[in-house]
Amino acid sequence: MSGVKLGTVIKKYGQVQVIHGVDLEVADGEFCVFVGPSGCGKSTLLRMIAGLEETTGGRIEIGARDVTKVDPAERGIAMVFQTYALYPHMTVAENMGFGLKMNGVAKPDIVTKVAEASRILKLDDYLARKPKALSGGQRQRVAIGRAIVRGPEVFLFDEPLSNLDAELRVEMRVEIARLHKELGATMIYVTHDQVEAMTLADKIVVLRAGRIEQVGAPLDLYKDPDNKFVAGFIGSPAMNFLSGTVENGQIRVPGLGNALLSPAVTLPANGTAVIVGLRPQHLILDRAGTTHRVEMTEALGGVSYIYMTGESGERMTVEARDDIKMMPGTRAGVSFPIEAALVFDSSTEQRIR
Repeated sequence: MSGVKLGTVIKKYGQVQVIHGVDLEVADGEFCVFVGPSGCGKSTLLRMIAGLEETTGGRIEIGARDVTKVDPAERGIAMVFQTYALYPHMTVAENMGFGLKMNGVAKPDIVTKVAEASRILKLDDYLARKPKALSGGQRQRVAIGRAIVRGPEVFLFDEPLSNLDAELRVEMRVEIARLHKELGATMIYVTHDQVEAMTLADKIVVLRAGRIEQVGAPLDLYKDPDNKFVAGFIGSPAMNFLSGTVENGQIRVPGLGNALLSPAVTLPANGTAVIVGLRPQHLILDRAGTTHRVEMTEALGGVSYIYMTGESGERMTVEARDDIKMMPGTRAGVSFPIEAALVFDSSTEQRIR
């Protein structure tokens, strides 16, 4: 297996630049997830690594080998797409081994490789079936098996679970995590779903508008985001953001009933506008309070999400670890440990530490 290194990678379509000098290193055997909103460039970056998109500038290395101008078939990669792209007239075994057959691999070797991939993916009972007789999750496993039999240096996944229903997505996340553990392969995985990113990744790369916003382990990004974008993208439900103003070494927050906060950070000058970030799970519902009006409650059994609006009009979500059901129009307050509050500069949206 091999690692991947990107050096000041650029992609342009005519005069429009969509990837802006990306530098990144993915270690051998690492599971790296590209995450970000639609249009951020994550799939384009993956396709550049695969060789399906021409690199306008910069350098791409796989296993210390410069593959920037190398044909996709010679890069030592295998790609799993959002669509399964299985041949409907072929069996599972034939679909998995077709690429090897086209490359002239001997039939006994194909049978051996397909059998090993089938064992890993628990497809032994389905090898004689055709795709129409499989569930969505089973079809995706066949598509992954087709990649495994090639013995690639790097696996590339382009939103492979987005066509599956919620239950199957959870099942396939477990399958892919187990696959990575068993193969020990380098994997790069693209998704817009930050839950997938948090549960699968060794390393997350957060992208926005063709630039890397932050790289790090899932919990590092969650606990210590560099800016408002990363803080809002990583974590579910999303972080609450409230406007504030620095006042005599504290932050006055109208959305919290004009409360004065004293976070342990180096605040800018008096009068400076800042943003206070609070995660829903760090907020404690105060039923005796009156600062917020309840708009809706999602009572999910073990957890409830209460959506509230403050007197300043700013919205806030509170996570309660029980079956609280508050009716719309009810008033309540919130409290939280001050160390849970993150502070961002209003103009740059960078974290104030």
